[in-house]
Amino acid sequence: MPGSVNPRVQRFLAERTKLFKASEIRELLKLTEGREIISFAGGLPDPETFPREELAEVAREVILERGREALQYSPTPGVTEFRRVLKDFLRGNGVAVNPDDDVIITTGSQEALYLIGKIFIDPGDVVFVEAPTYLAALNAFRQFGARFMSAPVDEDGMKTDVLEERVKEAEREGLRLKMIYTIPTSQNPSGVTMSMERRKHLLEIAEAHDLIVVEDDPYSFFTFEEVDVKPLKTLDKSGRVIYLGTLSKILSPGLRIGWALAENWVVTSMELAKQSVDLHSSTLSQYIAMEAIRRGLVDKTVEKARKIYRVKRDAMLESLEDYFPQGCSWTKPVGGLFIFAYLPEGIDTKAMLPEALERGVAYVPGASFFAEGGGENTMRLNFSYPSVTQIREGIRRLGLLIKEKIGEA
Repeated sequence: MPGSVNPRVQRFLAERTKLFKASEIRELLKLTEGREIISFAGGLPDPETFPREELAEVAREVILERGREALQYSPTPGVTEFRRVLKDFLRGNGVAVNPDDDVIITTGSQEALYLIGKIFIDPGDVVFVEAPTYLAALNAFRQFGARFMSAPVDEDGMKTDVLEERVKEAEREGLRLKMIYTIPTSQNPSGVTMSMERRKHLLEIAEAHDLIVVEDDPYSFFTFEEVDVKPLKTLDKSGRVIYLGTLSKILSPGLRIGWALAENWVVTSMELAKQSVDLHSSTLSQYIAMEAIRRGLVDKTVEKARKIYRVKRDAMLESLEDYFPQGCSWTKPVGGLFIFAYLPEGIDTKAMLPEALERGVAYVPGASFFAEGGGENTMRLNFSYPSVTQIREGIRRLGLLIKEKIGEA
């Protein structure tokens, strides 16, 4: 747990609180707030992409014209009208919505991860993940006692041949196999995108071993190259994929609108779990989001952001080539918001972080993204939030620091 707990009150806390782990990303955001630091730490959208004036107009109209509903409680799965609009939006973006499917609105996709953990994971259940994988998913599943087994990624995403071996290994050990969690497109933190061959193989593995697949898809709107990113949900023929999405990157994280699309029985179970968490997600945010989709604001924001982020990605890749020393390598993402860097063995990026902060630059140490350990010499770098000038200067400062560390080794 973040912070220290007074021993006198420790006995009052539930045992599960020992499983809570502070998010290094959220802690870093605290450290960098209000300081003159070039931050590559958070996955923050560029505020210049926010359609502020249009959203202000939408919010005003929603409150004045539909305030009786928009300012009221709403059903736990979400505003019925918005859910219909959202399903049409997803279909229009290549996501299969089957007759037996339903959608539930969540408070960001992070709540969806929590609810999935709550309804599916018993202590000891095996969750297969990428190495590295999304830190907040690990934290959400960990508090329900998940046992993680991982498969590494390369430029084509999760190595599904290794995944298949890990699944068979878990079966031989007599473990309870439950699900595969993956971010197939522009993965967080690595930035890599899973090939179509591996997407199909992953589903074959899930089918053969009767596993649920949780597909987390915040980044597929931001692909900068011609690449097939057909969702696993669309490729799935047996209804085992739970598809998670969010407006946080494609409109505004402040609205806190996410969703899960899955077969009815999954959504019903999530609804029951959500009733005891927050009753429902913000009704007002749902009405604003609904109108933003209808009026094309989301499409407009995506198009603007895609152009901006491609320029920033290119600037970071060029800066890494210019300033990082030999012995370093990094991913070359076709989309998304992140680049993952590998430093020479022996450099601990967590131990190096205070020195980087002293030099006015922040990143996320990579070890926390590895469920089974490792990754001490890695770092996640975000390119969506800082300016191009900040990207070049921040990478220059990091490059100098890394050169010093290599010299000390």
